Amino acid sequence: AEISANHNGSLQRAKETILAAKKAGVDAVKIQTYTPDTMTIDVENSDFYIDEGLWKGRSLYDLYGEAFTPYEWHPELFQFAKNIDVTLFSSPFDESAVDLLESLEAPAYKVASFEIVDLPLIKYIASKNRPILMSTGMATLEEIGNSLEAAKSSGNGNIALFHCISSYPASLSEANLKSITLLMKEFNVQVGLSDHTIGDFASVLATSIGATIIE
Repeated sequence: AEISANHNGSLQRAKETILAAKKAGVDAVKIQTYTPDTMTIDVENSDFYIDEGLWKGRSLYDLYGEAFTPYEWHPELFQFAKNIDVTLFSSPFDESAVDLLESLEAPAYKVASFEIVDLPLIKYIASKNRPILMSTGMATLEEIGNSLEAAKSSGNGNIALFHCISSYPASLSEANLKSITLLMKEFNVQVGLSDHTIGDFASVLATSIGATIIE
């Protein structure tokens, strides 16, 4: 279960969401580990502002400031998850995030689809020798192959891929679940679905064609 920014800036809500996921029967809960300063820069430049949609006119820096899970929350969230017997792990977006998660003995790492081309980060994550889940929503087959090779070059082949449509929400007509079988054939790794559609129909169908992990 992906919490992302759905805590709305509340540590208590973050805990309640982890507990709700546990009660729903998930095996693991994922958060995201970054700060506004590790994701973007605070500048008055149109390239760093949203120009359409729900957040039109907002700066990326301000949006990340609202959405991020503060580093100081992490120890408490990991302890809370341990207390209720649910696995907690995270998507790091830079090396400082990896270092924090290592200090908390995070059992696995997720590579967000936007980061799949950040080969130095992938190598650093892989060097920690923990399982890696990679989303492929923004990547070409060549980029996916490069990211897998980067991880393996650091001695870590314990990797699964997520087919993902980077649309929020994604429509069922865009789900393109056949990509799951393509990824399995092309890379010979476990493949799951990072599902951005509404409802569970796409996830159920994905399992029928071989998806082994659902986010």
